[in-house]
Amino acid sequence: MADATPSSASSAASPPTFDEVFCGLLPRLYRRAVMLAGSRQSAEDVVHEAYLKLAARPQRFLAHPEPYAYAFTAVLNVARDAYRKDRRQVLVDGMDGVEESGAGGAGGGGAGSGVVPGGWDGGVERRQAEIEAVRLLGKLSHRQAGIVILVDLDGYTLDQAAKIMKVHRGTAARHRARALDRLRAYLVASEHGQAGR
Repeated sequence: MADATPSSASSAASPPTFDEVFCGLLPRLYRRAVMLAGSRQSAEDVVHEAYLKLAARPQRFLAHPEPYAYAFTAVLNVARDAYRKDRRQVLVDGMDGVEESGAGGAGGGGAGSGVVPGGWDGGVERRQAEIEAVRLLGKLSHRQAGIVILVDLDGYTLDQAAKIMKVHRGTAARHRARALDRLRAYLVASEHGQAGR
């Protein structure tokens, strides 16, 4: 009986495994990967590749004081590498047609099918906002998108985001400022384009 007690106490106090920690971060990593990769399928590939990279050295991941930041950096690097690889392939026009059909299909009939003004729309408006955010982040470089995601969506300070991205604080601030300027310019241009119609 004396031997059973220490083993059960040690198993209860054992630190979480690599898979347990990574799986706890999956929903958040998938959301951010979609913003970086542009589609759910690409995001799944990016997160899977990041998992494989991190699983090669699980001690580093588990020893890091902030596992999400470590995993996000891996996701960002994989997304950037995938983008560079895809860029060498045959160029294609933007994802506008795919996003529009995806938004209509995901909502089960599109935004115009029986939406009650001021009522719950089944998540269509939220999904359209997510698609728009992905489209806008797609206009930025991966470093700019990464800084914007960390600071403006995840709530990290600029210093923390710079540390996560392994760049100087001034570089992170410059990337963020340029990203926000590009997004503002794009929004202004798209508003003028819609006003002229």
